[in-house]
Amino acid sequence: MPASSGGATIREVAERAGVSIKTVSRVVNNEPNVRPATRERVMQAVSALDYEPHPAARGLAGRRTFSIGLLYENPHEFSYIQKLLEGAHAACQAAGHALMLRPCNEDLAPAMVRQFARQTRVDGLLLTAPIADRPDITSLLVESDIAFALISPRETNPAWISVKPDDVEASRTLTEHVLSRGHRRIGFIKGDARHGATDRRLEGYRDCLRDRGLTVDPALIVDGSFDFDSGKRGFHALWQLDPPPTAIIACNDDTAAGVVVSAHEQGVSVPGTLSVAGFDDSPTATHTWPALTTVRQPIAAIASRATELLIARLAGESPRQETFQCDLVVRASMARPSDFGNIWE
Repeated sequence: MPASSGGATIREVAERAGVSIKTVSRVVNNEPNVRPATRERVMQAVSALDYEPHPAARGLAGRRTFSIGLLYENPHEFSYIQKLLEGAHAACQAAGHALMLRPCNEDLAPAMVRQFARQTRVDGLLLTAPIADRPDITSLLVESDIAFALISPRETNPAWISVKPDDVEASRTLTEHVLSRGHRRIGFIKGDARHGATDRRLEGYRDCLRDRGLTVDPALIVDGSFDFDSGKRGFHALWQLDPPPTAIIACNDDTAAGVVVSAHEQGVSVPGTLSVAGFDDSPTATHTWPALTTVRQPIAAIASRATELLIARLAGESPRQETFQCDLVVRASMARPSDFGNIWE
């Protein structure tokens, strides 16, 4: 059997505990039908030798490989995936599982997912948005009896594990904050149409305006794609309106940064003439000038929880659907509307 990361082997643990290698394997894998006294003796040997079972060695005891696969689409802004990977890895490490990564492009096909699962022999898969919303992929996994968990899907299914932020409520809170500063003409730049988060954040924006008795003006809502360039395009489209908005909410921080830069290029003061808000609280939010008012979603915690639920599902527990709350982060990019008639500096 392979040596553990601590240096000891399963054979050494067995010799110290006075049991067979098979018994050590059963204890390490938390299998039943091991006497309490024997289990205690084995665990004492494991602790004394600082033994950590290698996932591949654990897999020899049965069909499981004690590994989880994570499929993600390369984003425009890497900090989201970085936090997601940190959360998933932490949960896998705590449970003694390996994490296998599969970066994907828009041309991802179900056959590619099947090939990844077969080659790696992972026990289950984590699907991130927008892959989490692909019915052709989820259908394949159901038919293949491969366990999976969805991170930030568009819709939830009681038969599947899903974990996501409460984007609707977060967007409502952000929009309410912008309204509380005196803004009434608020632009909104959408994110990637393939992501459920785009629709949910737009829903929160619309709901908040309606609850305040304000009309939702379609002209103030423009397309985007969660990137810097779409923020620049969105600013130019909104700034051509008569009158232009006094505040713009972007679907993520990269888009909001594009708005801020374009405003500076046009001589528009932020936040003196135009207030700007983003979403996610990525590093970009504090790298712009001024720093962005935004919404912080617990990305790492969401990924960690999805991984925990998937591992629990593999152990026989029922699937669960959970939602995480987000926090408003107020910074210098938001102010009261300017009292000056001239919008140009």
